[in-house]
Amino acid sequence: MNILKTFLIIFCCFLLFSCSKSSKQKQTPSVPVVVAQASVKDVPVQITAVGNVEAYSSVTIKSRVEGQLIKANFKEGDEVRKGQLLFVIDPRPFEEAVRQAEANLLRDKAQLDFARADLERYDELIKEGLVSRQQYEKIRTNYESLKATVKADEAILNNARLQLSYCYIYSPIDGKIGSLLVHTGNMIKANDTQLAVINQIVPIFVRFSVPEQELFRIKKAMSEGMLKTEAVVKGVDASYTAQGRVVFIDNAVDVATGTVKLKAEFPNKDKMLWPGQFVNVVLTLGVKKNAVVIPYRAVQTGQKGQYVWVVKDDKTAEMREVTTGLKFGDDVTIEKGLKPGDTVVIDGQLRLTPGARVEIKK
Repeated sequence: MNILKTFLIIFCCFLLFSCSKSSKQKQTPSVPVVVAQASVKDVPVQITAVGNVEAYSSVTIKSRVEGQLIKANFKEGDEVRKGQLLFVIDPRPFEEAVRQAEANLLRDKAQLDFARADLERYDELIKEGLVSRQQYEKIRTNYESLKATVKADEAILNNARLQLSYCYIYSPIDGKIGSLLVHTGNMIKANDTQLAVINQIVPIFVRFSVPEQELFRIKKAMSEGMLKTEAVVKGVDASYTAQGRVVFIDNAVDVATGTVKLKAEFPNKDKMLWPGQFVNVVLTLGVKKNAVVIPYRAVQTGQKGQYVWVVKDDKTAEMREVTTGLKFGDDVTIEKGLKPGDTVVIDGQLRLTPGARVEIKK
């Protein structure tokens, strides 16, 4: 009898131990996650686009006369001012042409003075009937011919002086000059050889395109004085933001791309924007007040659309469908599905299932 009691006690203990062990084996471990709180913020309503920086003005320097380049009066990459001497073409042939034109003018002026005096004398003689009308007309015609010759000489001299002035090439704008494309000593042709390019970068333009659907909102914000325009340059270790304004909207939509071209002007006094550079253009149209905001990385995409994992008060996970709105920086607004204060998972979502217990990591 005692042996039977002992056996029953041992058997019951064994069953209790087995059930306890089985229960422990069935418990699922908590999933470690990182969370964030849904908050309320005033969010900027923005449109972003990729833009290309363009010089405010760009001038290709060429020579108007043919000759030998004898001087380049700048260093590559210099800041140049309007009216600054840049190049000199050998002026000697043109100086000779000026001297020749001056000599011809002096000769013909002397002949004109003589013809004028002769005509004045014949004016008196014709009145007294001492010369024939034919003789008088010959003298008058000679005077008129020499007068026309002097005018032609003056035009030739002015042109020679103009050609001489073209030997000295000045900057037509303020700007930054690029590479020297022809070195001194080379022969250049008129209006053919490019000598250098000057880009005006203060101020500067950024050209970009936006979807045609956004055009109404942009024009409305402009008319209300609400439009804020920024160009963002992202570097390896830092970024730079410039403030500007939209100055041009194209007069037609590109039917091939469904976009419209815009151009913004930036003061660029610090010269951080550079022609040919790509930048991110951010147009701020206004502010959305009291928006529910969460980190964008909390949003997942499934077969039914976008959703987030919400941590409930009992530390279990709930999959909740959401409707997202504006994305700005690393955050996004939630139009439907969350309320302020909800706890959403931003890291560790892949291991979650509905009802799973979570362990919040700090």
